[in-house]
Amino acid sequence: MNDFLQYWEHIPSAHRVLILMGGMIVFWLIEGYYPLFRFSFKRYRHAGVNLVFLACTLVLNIIFGYTTIKVCSWVTAHQFGLLYVFDLPVWIKIIATLFFLDFFGQYAPHYLMHKIKWMWKFHMVHHSDTKVDVTTGTRHHPGEWLFREAFTVVGVLVLGVPVAYYFLYRSVSGFFTHFTHANIRVPLWLDKPLSWVFISPNMHKVHHHFERPFTDTNFANIFSLWDRMFGTFAYEDPRNLTYGLDVLEGRDDEDLGYQFRIPFDKTIKTDY
Repeated sequence: MNDFLQYWEHIPSAHRVLILMGGMIVFWLIEGYYPLFRFSFKRYRHAGVNLVFLACTLVLNIIFGYTTIKVCSWVTAHQFGLLYVFDLPVWIKIIATLFFLDFFGQYAPHYLMHKIKWMWKFHMVHHSDTKVDVTTGTRHHPGEWLFREAFTVVGVLVLGVPVAYYFLYRSVSGFFTHFTHANIRVPLWLDKPLSWVFISPNMHKVHHHFERPFTDTNFANIFSLWDRMFGTFAYEDPRNLTYGLDVLEGRDDEDLGYQFRIPFDKTIKTDY
């Protein structure tokens, strides 16, 4: 276990990028053979648009991610946080970290972005994609990344998350992002049992339905238990879903200039 934690504490940046891009590439290839929906679109153009947002996220990680790492180092040096209150085995602490950071870094800010109008305008960029696939998981306005990371830092402080745990969480969260957004067929006999504990592909697709109430469900990224506990869980056959947003023109989902302007364009309507 010590070697495992040492690897994650000192994981090279190249390995982190490889894990991120490797997972995306694997699911991209699977989509080509076992697609859930057969969209009439240019996959490379669609991916290119979404990867621009990924590039912005990577830049923000370089600029602001240092702050999160410093906070991780501080809580470790001062043994500050709930993980230091309870004398638990390391493997339990790791699972607890993944579970609670899924709340702080994903569920809580995601829920608020659906409830607070000015935050929702940033998150609309993610929902505007009418052809959800693995690259959609990277489609986040830079402002949204800042919201999520700010909440993650709060989680790091409350829990007392070491650097190794944080990097492990980021990789696991990245895997689930790719897995749940991927345009892949997952049989109900497999997907539904997965959704009892984890976010499954079919479950997350419900969140990308173009209108409420489905849009306002399934906010977690790793554990469906958060949605079940807070009454925001929903499940539907993905064949009954339509992607996008009913307040946006679907034809603009690959217009980068339009997408970056959405949070600041007062002419764009919301449901609020």
